Amino acid sequence: MSDKGETDHIEVVSADGQELTYIIRSTYGPAETRFLTPPELKQQVGFIVYPAGVEIQRHAHRAIERKIVGTSEVLVIKSGRCLIDVYDKEQRLVATRELGVGDVVLMVGGGHGFRMLDDTVLLEIKQGPYTGIDEKERF
Repeated sequence: MSDKGETDHIEVVSADGQELTYIIRSTYGPAETRFLTPPELKQQVGFIVYPAGVEIQRHAHRAIERKIVGTSEVLVIKSGRCLIDVYDKEQRLVATRELGVGDVVLMVGGGHGFRMLDDTVLLEIKQGPYTGIDEKERF
């Protein structure tokens, strides 16, 4: 990672060479556009930085068929505090981290669980639509 001090603000939790979770602290603010995830990941997370006065030309996104296997999730902690437990693909606990207001977490592999320390509001973003079938393997 190139930004000075970036490792203090971004953590990638991995196990056995597999990335499981990206934690982006609310204190992270890059000076230039920076994508935090590799281009081959099924969900992209990054910061787009524009100086004052720039306009983004109006546009629409073309219907491009994509094949995505699995579901990744992004959570933004809007209020409160919680703990995230990160598990590897064998359902073994790898890490526990506290998350606070403004922190962002991207879960891309393994498993996860949450424990609320305060009343908490999470903004969740994931591939949809929700199918209504049993998409989760609980353990």
